[in-house]
Amino acid sequence: MTIARRNSLRRGPRPPERGAGLAKFARGSRVDQPAETAKAQVLVGRISGIFGVRGWVRVYSYTDPPENILRYGPWLVGDDRRAEYAVLDGATHGRGIIARLAGIDDRDQARGLIGSDIRVPRGRFDSTASGEYYCSDLIGLRVCDRDGTVLGQVEDIMETGANDVLVVRGERRRLVPYLATVVRSVDIAAGTMEVDWDADF
Repeated sequence: MTIARRNSLRRGPRPPERGAGLAKFARGSRVDQPAETAKAQVLVGRISGIFGVRGWVRVYSYTDPPENILRYGPWLVGDDRRAEYAVLDGATHGRGIIARLAGIDDRDQARGLIGSDIRVPRGRFDSTASGEYYCSDLIGLRVCDRDGTVLGQVEDIMETGANDVLVVRGERRRLVPYLATVVRSVDIAAGTMEVDWDADF
């Protein structure tokens, strides 16, 4: 039982390959997206600044490697009402990413996007192997011990080097190792996870 690390919530999904290079990307339209679609979307980055005077933006990417975010367009950008932007061009720049989005043609338009989250539809993720899960699919699962006692919900997943650790929030915060000896079953459809873990821990 493993986590699809390169497709995690923290690091973002690994997109399907589109051939070599990151220079050009498919054009597309800008479409308003209602906030209620948020459950089907996964956070993959944030617009952190502007670059130049022709509408380019700086991007803080959560994907691994960071430049993979460029291959995952179009992006859903914003908070309450999200707009879909095709990624027309992009590249790594220093320690970050820069991108040119359809319909963003000058510095003022780009400035208006600073601080906006970048999301992509969950349906674009690659399929996983049996027993492998995206971090984003584990977040929110109801966690029960083997006696059926509800410990809480998965709030976050921590990387420790040795193994991942589930942050479970119930009446208090618990740290549960994500190990095959501890996590007995995961049912994404039912929204549940069973763990062999003492409720007193």
